[in-house]
Amino acid sequence: MTKTETSKVKQELSLGTGISIVNLIDHLVEEAFEKRASDIHLDPREKDVRVRFRVDGVMVDFHEFPQTIRNEVITRIKILAGLRTDEHQTAQDGRFRIKLEKGVMVDVRVSIVPTYYGENAMLRLLSDGAQNFTLDSLGFSEPDQKKILKAIHHPYGMVLSTGPTGSGKTTTLYTLLKILNTSEVAIVTIEDPIEYAISGIQQLQVNPRTGLTFSDGLRSILRQDPNVIMVGEIRDKDTAGIATNTALTGHLLLSTLHTNDSATTLPRLIDMGIEAYLIASTVNIAIGQRLVRKICDHCKVEKRMNLAARKSLQNVIPPRLYASSEIFYEGKGCDKCLNTGYKGRIGIYEVMEVTNVIRDAILRRATAVELRKLATERGMTTMVEDGFMKAQRGLTTIDEVLRMLHE
Repeated sequence: MTKTETSKVKQELSLGTGISIVNLIDHLVEEAFEKRASDIHLDPREKDVRVRFRVDGVMVDFHEFPQTIRNEVITRIKILAGLRTDEHQTAQDGRFRIKLEKGVMVDVRVSIVPTYYGENAMLRLLSDGAQNFTLDSLGFSEPDQKKILKAIHHPYGMVLSTGPTGSGKTTTLYTLLKILNTSEVAIVTIEDPIEYAISGIQQLQVNPRTGLTFSDGLRSILRQDPNVIMVGEIRDKDTAGIATNTALTGHLLLSTLHTNDSATTLPRLIDMGIEAYLIASTVNIAIGQRLVRKICDHCKVEKRMNLAARKSLQNVIPPRLYASSEIFYEGKGCDKCLNTGYKGRIGIYEVMEVTNVIRDAILRRATAVELRKLATERGMTTMVEDGFMKAQRGLTTIDEVLRMLHE
């Protein structure tokens, strides 16, 4: 990957003993933001500190810091994040806000843990720009948008976003909250952590040290007279039970679950001890999702799908889609995309609406396979199909769809 030759980070490192650690950290966050990185990783090694950015979900080497300044760098990050500078043997978490040269405010979430060669640091960049997403810009198709809008305008029930870590679930929920956020509606969230501050919404931060867990926080929220509740994640049986009962008693509840797809969500709730009849009565919709990299518009070219790719897809793509086109696209790589061929990411989705047929299947404890079959027979587009159609339109590549499929 091409690095910026005039990088301020490199200029600062070149000063040797005259280096300013304060400026170095400022320049590092600024550069990561300009490169569209979501995370900065500072990993100590035997003789240096490797600095990597996660750009569009992929880790890329950017810098190497000398081992001699590692302690000063970590100490500066700890000071910014309000962490203990005299503690080096335990994990610490914090956050800080920084104003970049262009006037953009960026919240940075910090995680520091001790490793074999010393403490490492992971910084997650949370810019206010992430609040400007819409269902359309996130990549939801028009039919799926209609299903979601119908589900979130129910006066009660559950809307669940599912997928692995880093699949964009929280961003989806924030986008839905923004749609629902009007003066007539009281919205309360409980999150771990609060990623974006939203005006007009009461947001609670989970804090295990004070006993504020998801389940306890959810109980407290109910005394705040909300119409809409967002729970950052349903992690355990206790939270799942309270969330289900909350949705059953006149509240709209939004949350996330770690499952592979939308169909697995419903049996997963049963595994957590929730009665099938409660799930059938409360879940409005389950959204399965992944993130794939978008092709760079500046270097996009046509590409024919090769035989290996066709064989990989022929068993998972319906014939009507598989036979419709051989022309796809890829990015050749340019300065705009750091020579990767990709710039930005977009979601690929499947939206399972809990219809009467699905409810009946839940009541008889149908498997995820059966639920998926029933949903696709009634028009649900699977994530693989959605990804394939986005590749046909030139939004992403077949390689990205295959990567998602293999994961």
